Amino acid sequence: MTEQTALRDLPKAIVPSVLKAARLLDQVATSRDALALGELSARLGLPKSSTLALCTSLTVSGLLKRYDDGTYHLGTRVVDLAHAYLVRTDVAKEFAQALDALKVFDEEGAVLAVRDGTDVVYMACRNGNQPVGVSYRIGMRLPASCTATGKALISTLSDSEVKALYRGKRLPQLTTNSCTTVGALLDDLRAVRERGFATDNEETRDGMCCIGVPIGEPLDGPAIAAVAVSMLKGTDTPAKREKAVETLKELAQMLLHRLKMLR
Repeated sequence: MTEQTALRDLPKAIVPSVLKAARLLDQVATSRDALALGELSARLGLPKSSTLALCTSLTVSGLLKRYDDGTYHLGTRVVDLAHAYLVRTDVAKEFAQALDALKVFDEEGAVLAVRDGTDVVYMACRNGNQPVGVSYRIGMRLPASCTATGKALISTLSDSEVKALYRGKRLPQLTTNSCTTVGALLDDLRAVRERGFATDNEETRDGMCCIGVPIGEPLDGPAIAAVAVSMLKGTDTPAKREKAVETLKELAQMLLHRLKMLR
């Protein structure tokens, strides 16, 4: 079969219900609020009966989980699939090997994250032996506006792109230090661009501070991913911060080529 024939025949092979199920999962994954059947039906533009059939099938498969209040959330099967994907791409393995080669961040927690809308999703992590308040895991999601990786990633967007990203959305507040307005976030991002790294100063957890660096070439557009290190508040001395930034930039360069191949 030629490529032209395959492309011509492709629409016949598409299963509409699969596309609808994928759209439904996207809605659940990207929504800041828990979604019940009626809201999902409205967002998808589908009858409640059809939406219920999709939700039920996805729940049985483990891709969705229905809570007692009637809302739907991503199921544990999604994490299993994420793990399988990461194992095949070897990103987690290469992240660990890079940390081993650099011989750094044994005490602190180090992470590799990508952006999904206004969230960051962790693709690889290594928890340190300091009790920083967060136990990172692959597939974990946190708001980009609160995290060092998230701010490192969205700092590579323009101000207008950041405004569009958060239009009509509330900035989540995980602690009293979390940024709560787009204006304040833009000020923070301008500082990130100027100094070349992002910080999370007790914005995700009290008592924890983080430093993040984007992975990408400045002329290639938005960053592919970001790396960050977490440490206890009070241990973040100027000398330690300078060393962490230097090491994170080296780590970012080590991972850049591999991540480009996965795009």
